[in-house]
Parts: sequence; structure tokens; C-alpha cells
Amino acid sequence: MEIRLHKNARTTPAIRRELQASTLPSKVLAAHYNLSVQTVRKWRRRTVVEDASHRPHRLSTTLSPEQEVLVVALRETLLLPLDDLLAVTRAFIHPEASRSALDRCLRRHGVSNLKSLIPQEADTAKRPVKTFKDYAPGFVHVDVKYLPQMPDEDRRKYLFAAIDRATRWVYVEILDDKSAASASGFLKRLITKAPFALSKILTDNGKEFTDRFCARGERPPTGQHRFDQVCAQHVIEHRLTKPRTPQTNGMVERFNGRIAEVLATTRFDSSQSLEQTITRYVQVYNQHIPQKALGHIAPIQALKDWAEKRPELFKKRVYNLQGLYSPAFFVCMIPQFTGTPPPTGAGCRTRT
Repeated sequence: MEIRLHKNARTTPAIRRELQASTLPSKVLAAHYNLSVQTVRKWRRRTVVEDASHRPHRLSTTLSPEQEVLVVALRETLLLPLDDLLAVTRAFIHPEASRSALDRCLRRHGVSNLKSLIPQEADTAKRPVKTFKDYAPGFVHVDVKYLPQMPDEDRRKYLFAAIDRATRWVYVEILDDKSAASASGFLKRLITKAPFALSKILTDNGKEFTDRFCARGERPPTGQHRFDQVCAQHVIEHRLTKPRTPQTNGMVERFNGRIAEVLATTRFDSSQSLEQTITRYVQVYNQHIPQKALGHIAPIQALKDWAEKRPELFKKRVYNLQGLYSPAFFVCMIPQFTGTPPPTGAGCRTRT
């Protein structure tokens, strides 16, 4: 039997039982066992012989119960490491939260082990993961994703997403179809919106991006596709993934997975609410969510660092949109991440 005693304990469980069973005065027992009278009286009042918990009856925490709910939801949904979670907590939930207090909060709620929160695949024999080759800003991955059909729509729409390999900066648009015209129009607007000059574009082999495949099978791209023509007009190299290897374009695929999680945990009553939610998420992603691949900084900060180091790559100044995000705004975004209602008093309107 394992016995756990306080490191300064002067008694054992056997002595404590003798104290509880004895009828002698406390002073006599204290002299016999070389204990203080207070210690003897304490154990005679108790019915057990194990040490009681030394945890204080009231915890002096810097986070309120509502704030702890938000922190735990962010931990479980975004799977942020402790330092990244601390940066988000200080920015939106509690500016004076300490790292140790945040760690204790995660331990109390059973979410301190990040690895246990990540779903494990059944196949343990995984192939080694290859990292992307380092590039300067301008190498952009592009993909298109189906969106669920909303009650006020007669057909589903499509999410076009582009993510820069070096900075993880994301640009998205929701379009009515995934035709070549829509893809080329998206590329034109991406070129205008991006703060840097695009040098390379990586896409899959969909018909909206290339004419690599035809009725007779695979062939070299003709260069006459509308997407290729826009690339040639702006001196952009258009690269294609190897057929049936979506992991080649895994960077944008992972971002689409984040969008899929938001869609799966949120109910929308209109196409407008869906578009607003995706737009807000992209804004938070670009400006506030630290990325491990970037050294735990947000994409906007990575853009600023690159602009300072390689200003010739940029065609416009990189800046934050001040005033967009307040703690109340970030609290309102929690339902979009978790599907749970915000805490009472957060100043949000619940969407039904």
C-alpha cells in the first residue's frame, strides 16, 4: 500500500490511529509522542489518518470562470501551444494574465497536454513528413473548396483561397462557380490585393486552373487557358501538382481544413452570415493567430518582417487595421470556433 505523507509530517498513519483511539489527555499524548498539543488535538478531531489537501479553499486566479471557458475553448479548438495561447489571451481576454496562471488553468481543466488533444490516426506507420522549401513572399498556393448550400440559395457556392508560402498570409473569395473565368478573375484580384509581387502560383489540375487533361488524357498545358494567360500577363510562373497527390498543395489544403471545422461547428441562416463568418475568421487568422512555422508570430507580423528585410518584393505598405478587434469581438468569434454560445454579458447576439 502506498502511503503519501507531507514532507514535514511528524506522525505516521499508525500513530494517528493511536491518538484517535487513546483516552489519555492531549498533553500526555503530546509529551509521549514528542508532538505539540495542537497536532494531537487536530488528529483526535479527525476520523481519517491521511493528509488533507493543501489546496486553498478559494483560488486566487486572474481569470474569471467565463474567461477560463474561453481559454479552454481556444485550446481545444485551435490547439494552440501555451505561449501562443498566452499571446491570444493577453490580446483579447485578459491583458495581465501570466504564463504560470494560464498553465494552472489548463491543468485544472485537463487540457494541459496538447498531444492528447490532437486526434491520432489509426495507421501508426506514417511516412516521414516533408517540409516545404523556403521561399521569399510571392510563392502562393491556390485551391477551391465547396461550400454548403444555404437556405436562401438555389445552389452551392465555392471558396477560392490563396496562401503565401513564406508568410502564411491568406486571401479568400466566395464565388458562384469554379469556372476558368472565376479562377482567372480571382487571380487578377489576388494580384491587386496582395502586398507583395506574385512570382509563382501552385494549383491542382482542375479544369478551372489548367487544360493539362483532355478527352485523350494528359498533355502539356497549351498556355491558352485563361488562368495561364493571366499568369503570363503578370510574369507569374504557374506550377501544377502531380496528379493524385493533393499533399503537394497541402498548405492551402490545411487552411481549407480549418474552414471546414468552422463550417462543421456553426449554424448559418443565410449566405450573408456564412460569408461574414469566413471573412472574420480570415481576418483573425491573418492578424492575430500565431503560426508555429513562422516562429510563433502572426502572418501580418511575418509580412512586416519580410517588408523590412526585402522591401523590393513589396508593392504596398503592410499595416494592421487598428480598431477592428476588441475583446468583445473576439469573444463573439468563439461560437464560430466551437459552436458553443458566448458567456453571458459578452455583448454578442446569438445567431440561430
